[in-house]
Amino acid sequence: MKLKKKQEMLKKLEKTLWGSAEKLRGSVDPSRYKDIVLGIIFLKYASDMFEERRRELIDLSKNPKSDYYCETEDELIGLLEDNEEYISENVFYVPEQSRWDYLIKNAKNPNIAKLLDDAMILLEKHNSKLKGVLPKEYVRAEIPHEKLGALLDLFNNINYKEFIENKDESIGDVFGTIYGYFMRNFSQKLGQKGGEFFTPECIVKLLVELVEPLRGRIYDPACGSGGMFVQSSKFVKEYLKNGNGIDLAIYGQELNSSNVRICKMNLAIHRLSHDQIKQGDTLSNDKHRDLKADYIITNPPFNYKDYDQKVLEGDVRFPYGIVPKKAENAKSGNANFLWIQHFIYHLSDNGIAAFIMANGSLSAGGKEGEIRKKIIEEGIVDCIISLPNKMFYTTQIPACIWVIDKNKENGRFRSRKWETLFIDAREIYTPVARNQNEFSDEQIKKIADVYRCYRGEDGYPDYKDEKGFCKVATIDEIREQDYILTPGRYVGIADVEEDSEPFEDKMERLTKELSEHFKKSRELEERIKNNLSELGFKA
Repeated sequence: MKLKKKQEMLKKLEKTLWGSAEKLRGSVDPSRYKDIVLGIIFLKYASDMFEERRRELIDLSKNPKSDYYCETEDELIGLLEDNEEYISENVFYVPEQSRWDYLIKNAKNPNIAKLLDDAMILLEKHNSKLKGVLPKEYVRAEIPHEKLGALLDLFNNINYKEFIENKDESIGDVFGTIYGYFMRNFSQKLGQKGGEFFTPECIVKLLVELVEPLRGRIYDPACGSGGMFVQSSKFVKEYLKNGNGIDLAIYGQELNSSNVRICKMNLAIHRLSHDQIKQGDTLSNDKHRDLKADYIITNPPFNYKDYDQKVLEGDVRFPYGIVPKKAENAKSGNANFLWIQHFIYHLSDNGIAAFIMANGSLSAGGKEGEIRKKIIEEGIVDCIISLPNKMFYTTQIPACIWVIDKNKENGRFRSRKWETLFIDAREIYTPVARNQNEFSDEQIKKIADVYRCYRGEDGYPDYKDEKGFCKVATIDEIREQDYILTPGRYVGIADVEEDSEPFEDKMERLTKELSEHFKKSRELEERIKNNLSELGFKA
C-alpha cells in the first residue's frame, strides 16, 4: 500500500471513530468523556499488544530448538501467564478480566461500567508502571450501559493490521495516531481548558526541528499530553531511518493530574518511558530540581499570573529577578520570564531550548524589559520567530518562538554568540478553518532550514538575509532597538514587485473587465425578474 493511500485510510478511520464516539457522548461533559474514551483506546492498545506477544510465545513453545519450547499443557499455561515474558518485551501484562475479548463479550452487560473500572484496576495492579495512570471513572460517569457497550464495539472494529507493512511499524504506531487525533479533537472541544494538555502538532514539529533532539536528556516542564516527547522520538526514528537506537531520557512535569494520566498513557502507547513524568506546580514545586537537560521543548501557559512571588524570592532559578505581582484585575506582572529563567537554569552547558511565548515577552518594558536585557547580554538568545495568528485552538494571543542556546561557541556549529536570527513567519501559514491556521510540512521545513543555514549545519547552503522574512542581527543592533526582540523591527518589509504594466494599458484592461461585470449583472437582474414574474410577483 502506498504511503499516501495508507494515510488517507487512516484519516478516514479517525474521522469515523470520532464521529461515532461524539454521537455516543450525549450530555456527558467533554472533559470527563475525554478520559473515558482515551482510557478505552489505551485498553484496546494494551490488550492487542498483549495478544500479539501471546501468539509469539505460542509459536515459540512449539519449536523444540527454542528456549520457550513446552512439552506439556501446564508448561504452556505457565509460560503464557508469566508477567515477565510480556514486561521484558515492553508489553503490558493484561489479566484475563482486563482483556479486550472478555470486555467485548460483556459489552451488553448492564454492569459494563463496573467491569471497565475493574479492568483498569487489575491492569494497574499487574503493571507497576501504570499505577495511578488509568481512568476509573466509568461508574461515576453514569453513561447508559448501552452507549458504553456501543463505544467498545466501535473500537473493536479497528483493523490495525491493514496499516502495518514492515517490521519497523507496530500496533502502537496506529493506536498512537488515533490517540493523538482524539486528543486534538478533545482539545478543540474543550476550548481554553483543551490548551492545557495539547499543543497543535505543526507547532510541536517546528519546535522539534529547531532543537533536533537525538540523544541525551529532554525536558518539558509543562508537558500536558506529552506531545513534545512523542514528536521528538519520531524525529529520532526518521533521522536514524529506523526505530532502534533511541537514546532520549524523558523528564516532564505537569500541574493537572488528569493531564499527567493522559501524558503517561500517550507515552506508553508510543513505547516511551514515563517514569520521570511528575505532577505538580513547576514554578513553586520543581520536581526535577537537579536536572540539567540537553533539550527543552515546551509550551508553558501564556501570561500565567497564578504564582506566589514570596515563595519564589531567593530561588536560584531566577537570578535575573522576579516580575512583581500587582493588585487583582490590574495589568499585573506575569510568569513569562519566570518560565524563561527556569528553562535557562535547567539547560546543560551545551543545552538548547525552544519554547512558545506570548509576543509581549519580546517588547514588554519595566521589570520584564530589565530581565530580557540581562538574558540578551548573556549571548544565549539564538533565534526569535513571530508566528501567524490563529495557530492555537484555545487562544488568539499573538505568539512567538524563542530559541535559547546555552553555548553558541561549542564548535558543533559556527560561532555566533553575539548574533541572533530573527524570522517573521506571520505570513507563512495554511488556512484549515475559518479560525484556524497551521503550518504545512513544507512551511515547517522552510523555517527550520533557515535556522540550520544560520547555524552553519553541514549540508546546508550559506545563510542570506531575506528582506521581510529573516535577518541576523548583532548585539549592537539589538541594543540600538532598546533590547526589543520583535522580528518585524529587524527583518523590515519585503520588497513589493514592481508593476511593469503602463498606466494607460492597465486602465483600458480594468475598464473592459468592469464593463463585462456590469453586463453580467444586468443579465442576472433580468433572469431574477422573469423568475419572479412566473411565480406571480412583479419586481
